[in-house]
Amino acid sequence: MEMTTMIPLLQDFFLSSVRMATPILLAAIAELYSERAGLVNIGLDGIMTLGAFVGFFASLATGNPVIGIFAGALAGIAINLVYGFFTVSLCAEQIVFGMALNILGPAIASFANKAAFGVNSTLIVAPLMQSVPIPILSDIPFVGQILFNHTPLVYAAYLLVPATAAFFGVTKAGLNFKAVGEFPKAAASLGIGVRRTKYLATVICGALAGIAGAYLTTCYISTYSDGVVAGRGFIALSAVIFGRWSGVGVLAASILFGLSDALQLRIQVLNPDLPYQLVAMLPYLSTLLALACFGISKNGPQANGKPFYREQR
Repeated sequence: MEMTTMIPLLQDFFLSSVRMATPILLAAIAELYSERAGLVNIGLDGIMTLGAFVGFFASLATGNPVIGIFAGALAGIAINLVYGFFTVSLCAEQIVFGMALNILGPAIASFANKAAFGVNSTLIVAPLMQSVPIPILSDIPFVGQILFNHTPLVYAAYLLVPATAAFFGVTKAGLNFKAVGEFPKAAASLGIGVRRTKYLATVICGALAGIAGAYLTTCYISTYSDGVVAGRGFIALSAVIFGRWSGVGVLAASILFGLSDALQLRIQVLNPDLPYQLVAMLPYLSTLLALACFGISKNGPQANGKPFYREQR
């Protein structure tokens, strides 16, 4: 293959990788905030699914995908507060109620989708958020189109990485988060509101995971269907472990999984005779491989997944 043909193909491949990594990155950062406060939320898939439908419906109803993004965030907050009530206020098992979100979110979205549009084969399309090239930077050969020709939400997702690193590294609120996730009883003795911090983490996690789902139906594809999230919430969970609970690590893991997702689509196009189910396994196989190689020794927050009982000493 000639170089003049290879360059556009590579550019398109990396551009798709950046876009496909975005919902994983948003959901992984959502989980990072949750786990830093000691809440293991495996219900990202359910939150993203509800955010995807609500974002699509709001975008379709208003003709404005930005409103769809905000609506997806509100939907994510609403359903994750259910998780927060049971796990923070009632000290229930976090894994169980995380799985409950993975059942509840898609069930609500599927019911609402059928109630709103009925059961038919007509493809209903909502407006997509348009790409906004950054002047001068988008004109850089090869790299410019890959990094600087995206929707505003993509830019916001990647800017969230240094913002998150700074939040946990240098701000008092971020250090309080980490204290709650590591030693909640010691944090409470210092006057830090442990439950308040956990609820704040629940709100942030719900909003970002809801936006991650809404991204799929307002920035990536223009319609909603059952299964649109396709397990990206679980991939985001593994990105947090693979990224060692840090913003930069989560970014690296999300890009890796985005690359594998883009690669499986290219393989399907170039080899149409291959069973697509086999090729579609690639992102999940890369996730398992990454966890097997780098996620064996867990070094997350010490109080992760443990309920906080205020009365215990």
